[in-house]
Amino acid sequence: MRLVLTEGLPQESVAAARERLVAAADDLDTNRVAALIVELARVNGLVRTWEQVCVPLLSMLPGRTAAEIAVEHALSEGIRAGLDVFGSSRRWELPTEGVLLAGAEQEHHCLGLHALAAALREQGRGCLLLGAALPWPALASAVRRARPRTVVVWSQTAVTGRAYRLVRFSRDFPGVRVFGAGPGWSGPLPAPADRLDSLTHATALL
Repeated sequence: MRLVLTEGLPQESVAAARERLVAAADDLDTNRVAALIVELARVNGLVRTWEQVCVPLLSMLPGRTAAEIAVEHALSEGIRAGLDVFGSSRRWELPTEGVLLAGAEQEHHCLGLHALAAALREQGRGCLLLGAALPWPALASAVRRARPRTVVVWSQTAVTGRAYRLVRFSRDFPGVRVFGAGPGWSGPLPAPADRLDSLTHATALL
């Protein structure tokens, strides 16, 4: 297990970072949002940037009017782009017993997986990120081919967070550690599957 320390950032730093990100998103400038995410992650660390700046900011956006929805999309897309750029200057190969990340079947909102991939790169580790909405048979095929030691499946809503599918999948691959991540998995998951509650938890456990 890796010990990951995530001391709180000063409130003034958090407020300033959020203001800069909101200003860029208001201008629909996804490139500026991405550049800010990379800058913040380099200065403050990826985990702290995600948990103390990005997650609260995303939850605060109203997203009710057409203009607000456009701003919300600009922010989330810019954050995703910044996360994907961070630590990606070198090519990462997935070794046997590596980590495979995928969105649950029909789950199209997987920003947290991009944060986890970036956090693993920050630790000097690669992973295989297969993106959103991966059907369960396709995930099983990928596991057979890539032979990871750990699989993380992201669910954003209860519609895609079907615990019985994750448990069935984990039983089909008894040599693989299988985790559910994201708010779509409600409550503890039945063994042999397990749940990751936060990015701090994930980076410490994987």
